[in-house]
Amino acid sequence: MQTITKYVALLLLSLSVQFIAAQDTISKPNQDGKLETFQKAKDQIVNEERALLKKEVEAINKQVENGEISNEEADMLKKEAAKKHALNIENRMAIIDNKIALSERNETGYEFVGERGINGIIRIGTGDDTNESFIFIGDKGNDTPKNLKYDRRTSSDFVLAFGLNNALVEGEKLDDSPYKFGGSRFFEIGWAWKTRVFKESNFMRIKYGYSFQMNGLKPVDNQYFVQQGDETVLETFPSDLKKAKLTVSNLVFPVHFEFGPSKKVEKDTYFRYSTTNQFKIGFGGYGGFNIGTRQKLKYDLDGDAKKEKQKQSFNTSNLVYGLSGYIAFDQVALYVKYDLSPIFKDQAIKQNNISIGLRFDMD
Repeated sequence: MQTITKYVALLLLSLSVQFIAAQDTISKPNQDGKLETFQKAKDQIVNEERALLKKEVEAINKQVENGEISNEEADMLKKEAAKKHALNIENRMAIIDNKIALSERNETGYEFVGERGINGIIRIGTGDDTNESFIFIGDKGNDTPKNLKYDRRTSSDFVLAFGLNNALVEGEKLDDSPYKFGGSRFFEIGWAWKTRVFKESNFMRIKYGYSFQMNGLKPVDNQYFVQQGDETVLETFPSDLKKAKLTVSNLVFPVHFEFGPSKKVEKDTYFRYSTTNQFKIGFGGYGGFNIGTRQKLKYDLDGDAKKEKQKQSFNTSNLVYGLSGYIAFDQVALYVKYDLSPIFKDQAIKQNNISIGLRFDMD
């Protein structure tokens, strides 16, 4: 512990020397007020490097607690971290001093090429992506380093899916379906969270969330849906139909178990598992409820084009549930879902919705 204290004291001494030097350098007023901005940038450098050193020491201590490294190795890593951040301050202060010199020699105004003036961003180190860059000078003002979590086991994705839709009718083959292939389609949009199951492995994940689904059915042979009491049947329309489509809208809550390899990305203060450009497979199910059913008709009557929208239950099931799965590479998947609940309740012949298409999970 005394060794660690000595390293931290050494870094703080270096910070103090650099800070005093910075104050001595900025003594001449500037008509544009740029020197004051540079001074704030130097103050920010000191605060950022202190915060980064603290996070690195915390991460090293956690490795000791987990038995991953010895106390001797930890002392060595802490010494290296203190030295690194002292050098970071020295280098970053030199950048500011050079800008001050440029500004003093060009009192009428000097634009720093590619940096949008003195407010340009200088990035010193990044996380997995540009959103996790943690050192800034300029536009970020007084922001402190992003408080990155050492091990983030849960992430979230925007979900979008679409494709072909149809129905499996009891006692009949899919080829004998009374609904058009290609013309009947589904659409799904939602949000999903993904949580790693095991502490030291990302091979298995649980994916869960909510989705808004729209399942469409277009009857063949100039037919449309008619609700007759507790039963919904297909009947021939009295004139030529240009379009007949029944849309069932559901709000569901899917849960999938996802498997597949991933790449471990390790940094000084955190680590992540990435499934970018990796194959993955998921299977599970969903449950929810019907939030609306409507039928859209387009036809000609006495030479006039007519459009009709019928909003009623059509005896569709109030509660929906089913099975679903996908095979994916990166963010694109082949997606299949099948409703175990019937499309229409209390029918003599059951019909179950089935869909196949593409799914995009975009994080």
